[in-house]
This record gives sequence, C-alpha cells and structure tokens, in this order.
Amino acid sequence: MAAADFLVEIGVEELPPKSLPVLERHFRQSFRSGLAQAGLVCEAVESYASPRRLAVVARALAARQPAQVIEKRGPPLAIARDAGGEWTRAARAFAQSCGCAPEKLHTLRTPKGEWLAFRKRRPGRSATSLLPGIVAGALGRLPIPRPMRWGSEEQEFIRPVRWITMLHGRKVVPATLFGRRSGRVSRGHRFMGEKRLSLGAAGDYAAALRQRGRVIADFRVRREMILDLAGEQATKIGGELVSSAALEDEIAGLVEWPVALCGGFEERFLKLPEAVITATLQEQLRFFPVRAKSGELLARFVLISNLESSAPASVAKGAERVVRARLNDADFFYRRDCGEALADRLPALKKVRYQDRLGSLGDRVERLAALAEDLAPATGANPAAARRAALLCKADLLTGMVGEFPSLQGVMGAHYARNDGEAEEVRLAIGEHYSPRQAGEAIPASPAGRALALADRLDSLAGLFAIGRRPTGASDPFGLRRAALAILRICIEGSVELDLPKVLGRARSRQPLESPEERDAVEQEYSFIMERLRAWCLDGLHPDSSEFTITPELFAAVRARNPASPLDFYRRLKALRGFLEQAAANDLAAANKRIGNILRSVDADASDLRQELLVEAEERTLHSAFLLLLPQYRQRLRAQDYAGALELLASLAGPLGDFFDHVLVMCENADLRRSRLALLAGIREALLGVADLSLLPGRQ
Repeated sequence: MAAADFLVEIGVEELPPKSLPVLERHFRQSFRSGLAQAGLVCEAVESYASPRRLAVVARALAARQPAQVIEKRGPPLAIARDAGGEWTRAARAFAQSCGCAPEKLHTLRTPKGEWLAFRKRRPGRSATSLLPGIVAGALGRLPIPRPMRWGSEEQEFIRPVRWITMLHGRKVVPATLFGRRSGRVSRGHRFMGEKRLSLGAAGDYAAALRQRGRVIADFRVRREMILDLAGEQATKIGGELVSSAALEDEIAGLVEWPVALCGGFEERFLKLPEAVITATLQEQLRFFPVRAKSGELLARFVLISNLESSAPASVAKGAERVVRARLNDADFFYRRDCGEALADRLPALKKVRYQDRLGSLGDRVERLAALAEDLAPATGANPAAARRAALLCKADLLTGMVGEFPSLQGVMGAHYARNDGEAEEVRLAIGEHYSPRQAGEAIPASPAGRALALADRLDSLAGLFAIGRRPTGASDPFGLRRAALAILRICIEGSVELDLPKVLGRARSRQPLESPEERDAVEQEYSFIMERLRAWCLDGLHPDSSEFTITPELFAAVRARNPASPLDFYRRLKALRGFLEQAAANDLAAANKRIGNILRSVDADASDLRQELLVEAEERTLHSAFLLLLPQYRQRLRAQDYAGALELLASLAGPLGDFFDHVLVMCENADLRRSRLALLAGIREALLGVADLSLLPGRQ
C-alpha cells in the first residue's frame, strides 16, 4: 500500500469548551511524537476539534516503517578463536544470543580494532499494526485533570466516547478503544447533519463533515467564522464587537455550525457600570456586547447559535428574555451594594478566613495597609492614599455583585469607592491592584495602584511560603508564579526601584507566624522571584524583546552579582547586552576570566599594592589607566549608568593585554608578586561591578 492520508476521530459527549483548544493541541503534538518514535513518516499532521469530537489527520502517512538494520557488537576478533582456529566459548555464546551459528557472524573493523558482529535487516512493521497503539498513547497523555470511567469500561477519559473513526486511505484501521470498535462512520450535527456519516477516505474528512454533516470541524476556521459573522451583525446595527480571545475560544468550543443573531435590552440597564453589563453578557451567557463607534456600549448584543433555526426571531427573543433577567439581577445587586459603604464592610472582613494560620481577610488588609504605606515612596504615591486604598481593597469581596461575578473583584470596589466619595487616587488604586491579572495585561497606571499591587503580591508570597504552600512542579494553586511575575513587571515596566530582599523581609515579619529561619525564607522567596525573572527574560517577554535577546549566559553573568532590585537587574542586562556589541568586550571578558583563574588559588588583597615596586612599563601603564578611570567608574555605578561604566572598563582591554603579554605575575620576588596580584585583585573587583563577564560564552 502506498502512502495515504490517515484519520482518527474520537466522538464524545460535549467536551468542556474552555479545554477544547488545549486538548486539540496536545492530541496533535502527542500523536505527531508517537509517529516520530515509531518511524512512520508523513507530510503533515492536522488537528480538528469541535464540542463532540477530537481528530487528527496525518497527510501522506507511510504504509509501513522503513526497514531497520540491527547490529550487535560481540567479543574482539583476537579472542574469538583459539590457537587451533576453533571458536572460543565467548564467540559461541555471542552467536547463541543472536540466534545464529558463529559462521554467520560478521567482522566489524574500527580504528580501535576488529570485532565479531551480528547484522540483520528487519523489515518495518505496517502502519495498520502500529497506529492503534500510537493513538491510544496520545489520548492517554492528554491533560485531563479528572479523568472518569462510564459504565463498566476500565479506560478513563474526559467524557463518554460514542464512536471511533479510523481510516488509512480508504481502509479501516482495526482498533478497539474505550470499548468502541473503529470504523468509517462519523456523525454530523445533532440536529442538521447526517446522523451516520460514512467516509469514503481519510482525506474526505473536513469536507464531508461540512457538506453532509453541517459541522465545521476545524477549530480555527470555526473561530474565524464566528468573528466574521458576529462582526457583520454588529456592523449592521452601527457598532463593533466587544470581545476577547477567551470569549472567542469558548464560543468556538460550544458550537459546530455557527449562526449569528442580534438581540437587545432596555436602555435603562446602561446606567449600570459597563463592566457589569459586559460580564453579564460575556461570562454568564457567552454573548458579544456591542459598542458604538463613539465608545459607549449600545443596548444590543450578538449571540452565536449552534443551528439554523426556521424562526431566528424567536431565538433572539428568547435570548433577550434571559439577558433581561440577568441584568435585572445585576441591577438589584448593584443598588443593594451601593447602600453600604466599603468602609462599613471592614469589620465583616475579620470574620472571613484568609488562609489557615494566616488569619482573616481583616488581618490581611491591615498587613497590606502597612506594606503599601512603606512602598508608596518607591512608586511616587501618597502614603496616606496607598494605606486607605489597601484598607478598602478587599471589601468588595463581601458585595453581592462580586459574589455573582468574581472576575469583577477590584473593578466593583473602584465603582463603590467613587459612590462613597473616596479620593480619586484611592479609587484608582482599588481598581488597579489586581493588575496585571494575566500575561499581556497592563500594569497599574497610578502610583498608589502600583504600591498596592506590589503589597498584595508580596504579602501573598511571604504568607504562603511561610506555611509551605509554595508551588511544586506544575502545580501552583495559589498563582504564586503569576504573583512573582507581576512584581517583576511592575518594578521593571513601572520603573520602581525596590530592594526586594528588604521588602520581602518586611512582608514576612508581618505574618502571624514565628519562624527561626526567617532569613532562609526570604532568600527562598527572592530566589523564586529571580527564577521567574529568568524565565520571563529568556522567553522573550521583556519590554525590549524586539530589540535584543537575553541568553542564559547573559542572565547568569548579572545574576552572579545578585542585584537586590529587579529594575537594577534589568538595567544591568540591557547595558551588558549593548556592551557585547563592542570590539573590546571579548578581550575584556577573556582578561576577566584569566584574572579570576590566577586569583582563584592565591590570597590577594588590593590594599597590598605598593606602587613603587611596579617596574615594568606595561604594569605601570595598566596601574595608571586603572587609577584614572576608577573615580568615574564608581560614580557611574552609583548612578546606575552601567553602559557608561562598561565603556570605561573597555579602555582597560589594551593595557591588560599588554600586561599579560610582557609581565610575569607569579615572579620569584615575593613583594613584587604580592603587588602584582593586588593590582589584579583591584581590577577584578571593578570588572565584577556590573556583571561577572567571565560567565559569558566563548570567552577564553
């Protein structure tokens, strides 16, 4: 059989819509990996996913593995025969292990000698015999948090499996998975397509499902269709969609045949905060809000139906009734919440447990208030405003609106703070202190917001590390990696100079726990944050990623200096990356490594230098050049002008080269040797001022 397309489709009950893109990606990657391990060659692997199916298609998949040559090396030829020319015991044992007579063995000649060897050509196995195992392995590796069994089946999966389609070209690949035998029959849309859709060949899959099954199997195509159809409806009513990638993915995970419809609601609901309307439509109903070209929300929405109804107006009317009911609930919660000030809710926070051994939410906001007040000068905030915002920032957790829409934490607090007449700086800080919630989201814009956001994350890290709730492996239930990254982004992108170990110590000291190992705990938290900084930089997520790349060696060179401030750390990285473009960088780094190697085995102190003992012209020139630049160099380090500091050091590359070419450091005269080592010790100390250049790659 020649190469042909291969299809496997796993038909299931409706899959969790938020998990669908992840399941599709992992199925494709695991299946492709399984093919590679089995040595089955194909042109490409495509994946498909809809609410009722996961599928992959391997284009032009080979009919069998390539033939393999098996070669085993035995004993050296010198001991394979005895003096009489007979096979020795070692040779016979090797031949027996290979299942052949000694005469069938070959001679393997290598530069190191000659050996007995066994060589056999094994034909490749057929794809039909390998594919069921590859598919089963790929399904078994899917990231399913809670796999389940149904009925009497032993195999676990995310949902009950209803059918298995498995074709290689036009032939069915026999297999039994999840108690279902494979065949060529798929299933179309529940209400509009063919209930049993027989496929003639694997390559017909996507077209047959679309034409006869009324199913858009390709997740990306379906998602684009949803955006196009919804966008057309929004344009018709004079607006544009309010959308997000998460909403688009979720809707694409809910429908197989998208149809866009418009609906509306009473304009009185537009008096609600925009975030409430958006959350009601997007989070509760998976509808698209619509915004006017002028910027304000319209009393309209777009919904995506999963079928072509004969009465679309009735479908839209039904959606409008649901929207009206939900907005009425939201309006009730909002009006009731506005009847009680945030400050009046503070005593109730004392009754809400935050974490075991870490006290109540009331205890936590008191810690946040003290920490935010401490951090305010670093962010340029008013300390009193930062403290007030911290005291009020968790009060909205007790409101009905946040109980209904947890994603509105902070957002509703800002609205209620305005309603209470709180200062604008306080209101902004409350609304911003959860930012950034995820990758790509902006950091807080206001100084008080940055102080409070930092305090919130620092307190979480200090407390949860103290009670042993730090992340392990892939598990991070409290989002501490995300908290660490938020601290880094606020410091670096917001130009906040922060002595991280110091503020971590302050946050740790305020926790309601006693620990004799407090210093170790702070060091662990600092190291944890630095690991997040490393990943952030190496993954190209830093602000200057479009201009330069940060390598592991570059990061290690700065990390060796252990800067306390993330902003200072990043400035050193930028300066060092620019310095590497200079011609002198390589020479200076090589000299740094050479000095380090010399000083590693001796005791040297820069204060032991006696200038009058330096007799060679090259060492006197080096000493003079070093003394000349040292005051400026220290001044630039204090000003964090690391690019300028490195530029000064670059001027030492020539004198250092001449010194090593003409001066014997480890000379016989003890006093002269001590002075030369002292000169190198002083230069080494200066060379380590910005980063450890010896850790950079390619430096000899």
